[in-house]
Amino acid sequence: MSSGIVANAANQLQPRRGGDPRAGPAWLARTVLRMRERSGSKVRIAGQVALGSVLAFAGVSHLTFAREDFRAQVPTWVPLNTDFVVIASGVVEIALGSALLATWVQPRRALVGAVAATFFVAVFPGNIAQFAGHRNAFGLDSDVKRFVRLLFQPALVAWAIGATDVRRVVTAANRARSVRR
Repeated sequence: MSSGIVANAANQLQPRRGGDPRAGPAWLARTVLRMRERSGSKVRIAGQVALGSVLAFAGVSHLTFAREDFRAQVPTWVPLNTDFVVIASGVVEIALGSALLATWVQPRRALVGAVAATFFVAVFPGNIAQFAGHRNAFGLDSDVKRFVRLLFQPALVAWAIGATDVRRVVTAANRARSVRR
């Protein structure tokens, strides 16, 4: 739906009685456009829902049936209890997944996406440790499989940034900042 179609449809509507300033066609057109702006494209929406669901599921698996496999990814140099790291990262994944499923208004949506992308970068050393330590988990029982798994981490970062439209929001914020100067 283009903005011209929305504006033309809104111009055909009659304002409410009582002189409500929000009742006019221009207000309706702005509201519809704002709603579209909040949710983004259908592909981004589907990507955000899918990523949120994957993160929430992964978080639950950290706390339940896959805890041992996730323990294999905790680097030996981390000075914390391995089980604590797995549980804490699971809780963070559930929180990020829930936030992705619940946050639809920019710039908060982009902020959640940026935090998710940062989280994927932060846990990347665990994937490297699994590869370097030749640790079998999640069916990754060869160096080739573990190396291929490393390639998926940048894809997760890109998914978080793309699905939540981080680039557009950051670019718009930078432009606004430069105009104010």
